[in-house]
Amino acid sequence: MVLTRRIIPCLDLKDGRVVKGTHFLSLRDAGDPVELAQRYNEQGADEVVFLDITASKEKRGTIIELIKRAADQLFLPLTVGGGIRSLDDIQQILRAGADKVSINTSAVHDPALITKGAESFGTQCIVVAMDVRRNFSPNPTAIPVTLENGDTCWYEIVIYGGSKPTGIDAIRWAKEAEERGAGEILLTSMETDGTKNGFDLVITAAISEAANIPVIASGGVGTLAHFYDGFTKGKADACLAASVFHYGEFTVRDVKEYLRGRDIPVRL
Repeated sequence: MVLTRRIIPCLDLKDGRVVKGTHFLSLRDAGDPVELAQRYNEQGADEVVFLDITASKEKRGTIIELIKRAADQLFLPLTVGGGIRSLDDIQQILRAGADKVSINTSAVHDPALITKGAESFGTQCIVVAMDVRRNFSPNPTAIPVTLENGDTCWYEIVIYGGSKPTGIDAIRWAKEAEERGAGEILLTSMETDGTKNGFDLVITAAISEAANIPVIASGGVGTLAHFYDGFTKGKADACLAASVFHYGEFTVRDVKEYLRGRDIPVRL
């Protein structure tokens, strides 16, 4: 059976509004989250992701009321992330109507949360989000990758919305997340986030090859061809994008029709 590739709009939330930035900075308003999610529902999105991008930094919980409002009106899977620190947080979000939770900073601080979450609610509910950045300093324990220009680096996990480096190698962390019970990896490269120059295909392919769970490519879409590259060169199972959808550059259907015309299996 050929698995269909998924197209996932991502809504970054701050103070209950959708925002979009570049390299995780310079945020600007992009609208009401439930209205936007409904639009993507109608366009044929496979899922929608809500990420409360400042929740971990500001030490507050995710917006439960917003999740309830969205879940009441949407007929597609909803993944919610941001500020999730405990099993109780996971339970609250799933109970509010989300299908999956995305954990990032808290998973790094407490890797057992991945295991406990998978055991309590099922592997399919637990998405481990990874924000990564290239690091050229020597690290004997990291797995090196070769960039398009021939340079060698390793990719480091960064947390708190990209503001704090951890010293953790991204490829090793992806493998550990899988072993601990994560059902999916949501991979965002800070090198490409918001640039519209395309996904960071080097690390996307490396993690897709290292892990046996689905990898969602995120960060950097600017053209229809970038989605195609994410699936073919990046070997991703799903491609996630934000601003190209929020600002109407193309619809989810535009993307899927383009991909289908290039023999990528999608649900239309």
